[in-house]
Amino acid sequence: MKEALLALIAAAGILGTGAAQAADAKAAEELMKKNVCTACHAVDKKMVGPAYKDVATKYRGQKDAEAKLVEKVKKGGVGVWGQVPMPPNPNVSDADAKALVSWILTLK
Repeated sequence: MKEALLALIAAAGILGTGAAQAADAKAAEELMKKNVCTACHAVDKKMVGPAYKDVATKYRGQKDAEAKLVEKVKKGGVGVWGQVPMPPNPNVSDADAKALVSWILTLK
């Protein structure tokens, strides 16, 4: 009985994590649309800018990655991914930029 209960709790935890990840992805998708990120970026393929999965891979393990990328979203930049500039996005709120970058950095 105790083993069955533990298995049920573990399964609920796994399902809960999957649901949370799906909710995060849905929220990120809404933020990307709201802030017009999808004009240049996709999750899994290069467009004008790099795929978000490639960004996550490049910055994985860097302690300052989140702050660096939030600043890049807000101020723009050029040279990291080639010579096509990323324009500044000063109208993206700090909260939106942080939420998007946090989600991007979880991608694999």
